[in-house]
This record gives sequence, C-alpha cells and structure tokens, in this order.
Amino acid sequence: MPILTTEDTAERLARLQQIIEDLLKEAKRQGASAAEASVGCSTGLEVSVRLGEVETVEHTRDNGLGVTLYFGQRKGSASTSDLSPAAVRDAVSAARAIAQHTQDDPCAHLAPPELMATEILDLDLYHPWAIEVEQAIELAIACEDAARAHDPRIVNSEGASLSTHLGLQVAGNTHGFLGGYASTRHSLSCAVIGQDGESMQRDYWWTTARAPSDLDSAQAVGVRAAERTVARLGARRLSTRDAPVLFRAEVATGLLRHLVSAISGASLYRRSSFLLDQLGQPIFPEFVRIHEQPHLLRGLSSAPYDGDGVATRAKDLVRDGVLQTYVLDTYSGCRLGMPTTGNAGGVRNLTIEMGTLDRDALLREMGTGLMVTELMGHGVNLVTGDYSRGVSGFWVENGAIQYPVEEITIAGNLKQMFAGLVAVGNDCDFPGSTRTGSWLIERMTIAGE
Repeated sequence: MPILTTEDTAERLARLQQIIEDLLKEAKRQGASAAEASVGCSTGLEVSVRLGEVETVEHTRDNGLGVTLYFGQRKGSASTSDLSPAAVRDAVSAARAIAQHTQDDPCAHLAPPELMATEILDLDLYHPWAIEVEQAIELAIACEDAARAHDPRIVNSEGASLSTHLGLQVAGNTHGFLGGYASTRHSLSCAVIGQDGESMQRDYWWTTARAPSDLDSAQAVGVRAAERTVARLGARRLSTRDAPVLFRAEVATGLLRHLVSAISGASLYRRSSFLLDQLGQPIFPEFVRIHEQPHLLRGLSSAPYDGDGVATRAKDLVRDGVLQTYVLDTYSGCRLGMPTTGNAGGVRNLTIEMGTLDRDALLREMGTGLMVTELMGHGVNLVTGDYSRGVSGFWVENGAIQYPVEEITIAGNLKQMFAGLVAVGNDCDFPGSTRTGSWLIERMTIAGE
C-alpha cells in the first residue's frame, strides 16, 4: 500500500481546505446566513484468510463531503462523493433547496465563534504502513497458524483479517474555523473454533492501533484467540440465583457506553434517559472517576475539534462518584439551555480510573459469583435503566474459576448497577478507545435452568 510523503499529505490537505473555502463562499453567494462543511478522503487495504488460503483482498478508496446551510433558523443538509467543483456547487444548491422546505428551529445555528478550535493540535495520529499485499497475507496466515497450532482442540477456523487505512479530513464553517488532519488505523484479528467431545466453542482476539509498531504480534493475537476458545470448552448452565457479577474488562466497556448514552443530549432533551436531572448527583460510589482524553497521543478516537468545529478538551464526566457534565453538541445543548461540551460526534478516549486489583485479586474479592466474558442481545432500556443480557463466562467459587458457563441471562438496573460497583480492576489488556479494567458489581440476578 503506497505511503503519502509529508509533502503529499500537506498538498492533499491543502486541496481539501480549498474545497471547503470555495464551498463556504458559494454558500454565501447563494444567500446562506451561515454554513458548515466537512470533507474527507481515505484509502485502505483489507485481506482475509481462512485455513491458510486467501479469501479476500480489497483495496478501498473513498471520498465524502457533507454541507449544512442555515437561512436564519432554517437549515438544509446535503452530501456527495464527487469532489469536483460542479458537484460541490450542486451539493450547496441541494442543501439550499432542502432548507426552503424546513420549519424554523431556534436551535438551528452554528456553535458560538469563541468556542471554535483555533489551533489544530498534532496528536500523532498519522502512521502509514508501507505493507504490500503479499506481506499482509503472510501476517494474517501467521496469526491464524499460531491459533490453530496452539492446542489440538482447535479444530477449525473462521479466519484471520488484516486491515490498514489512512484518511485525510478537513472541516470549516462561516465563523472562520478551518481545520484538518491526517490519521491512520491498522488492525489484525483472528477467530477459531474448538472442540472437546460434544462441546464446540468459538472465540476471537484482535489488536488495533494508529501505528503499526504498536500492534501486538500476529503470533500473540492468534494464541490469545486460541486460549480464549479452549477455555470455553465444556461450558455448563447455571440454576437461577442472585450473585455478584464480574464484567471482564473488554465487556465492561459496554457499561461505560450505556452511561454515555444516558447522559447524551439527545436522550436528555427527549426525556428518554434513566439519568434525567442527575447532574451534580452521585451515581457511582465515591472512588469512581470517569474522564475523557481527546488529546491523547495516538489515541484511537483523539481529535483536536469536534463535529461542530468546537475545540475538544479533557474533562471529568464523573468525579468522586458525582455526575459532573452531560455530553452535548451544539444542537442538544441549545435544546437543554446549556452550552455545548465539545462532544459533537461523541466522547473521545473515555477512561475510568482503574484500581489496584488485578483480575485474580478481583476474583478473590468476589469470592463466589459469575465472571462475564461475552454479552449477547440488546436488552437494555435506557429510559428505565432496566438491563437484561444473554451472557457466557465462568462460574467462580472461593475466588477461583471452576468451569465455563453459557446459555444464561443476567438482569438488573443500570442505575443500581452503577451504585453497586464494588471495584474496577487494573486489568485493561485489550485495544480500544474506551479504557477500563474489569467491573465487580455487588449483585445481579442470574437466570438459568
């Protein structure tokens, strides 16, 4: 996959910036009182293998431009994948035509000019990978081979995949904001199937990073996928009971995402959140701190500005267990009578402060209970907080894993689960933009046989 030189990247960013500048001028010419737009282009390579044979090789190249025009308190949006001057002008005209058919909305406006990003920070996000197709295939095969060779109970494979992508994006608006940057993302994953007697199980592992040098080795990914698969063999069912539940780190990220959804502007102004009117109130125990780090170097969701052009900043969502802020973009903030929090497009590099206990210590702290390693289904009601998910994992007694379990359901209420958080481990050992250790919840209902 060819690498763009520093000069190439700067030249392409400059061309994208010129597209945005010309678009904003055209928007003014067509009578818009305000306008905003973003444009991006990306290239990528994806290969997949199975049982040592190549399944797919895919080269990708994409362009995209989106524009929103404001005519007083009416707005219209349009998009195009064609970046030619004529197509850009047509997109502006389409947005104008749409705006003519919309109703006035007092919250249809740009973010305040004083909140615009004035400095585009270098967050070390751009690390292209000069990997040829043959090398990518070799790495994917090596990953799968490591998984298949790890244990004789690995009897089949769903394959391994490698991908590498680079992208350039520029955004601007009629407040004078204009910014852009380049970024890359690379990943390698593997999924295999194990069998022991009548028991068959599947599991996977992956690695992803901005820089290829930060990826785990192909062998490490394959071995981890095999270990996870073999550990699940011989799974049993449980009888219905109440017990402590330990969400292993990689599935505990889902609990953080439910928190963010519940404190996001759209859920709040629609009054469809179980955390309505909880700003400034304790929702976790006092030891909990949850914060956002949008300027984390090489962070998988780092960004110098949000989708509204507002400068991003680090902040605590929860401190000492107390909800400190909602997660708002310009529109939802206006609907709530509050300023934007710079979160158009979501939170960036969400992190919960981790404790001192590793996974073994958390198991000893739990004593007897369920460790959840996989969640299934979508049984989460953000209006009430009711939580019900199919799970698999391991039953634990006297602080030690006894056997794997499956075909069970856990149930509770997110508000009570947050309040009943006993400990957060320091066992964050997976890639991702949400960083957490395992969560030990005081008690939940387990529905089984």
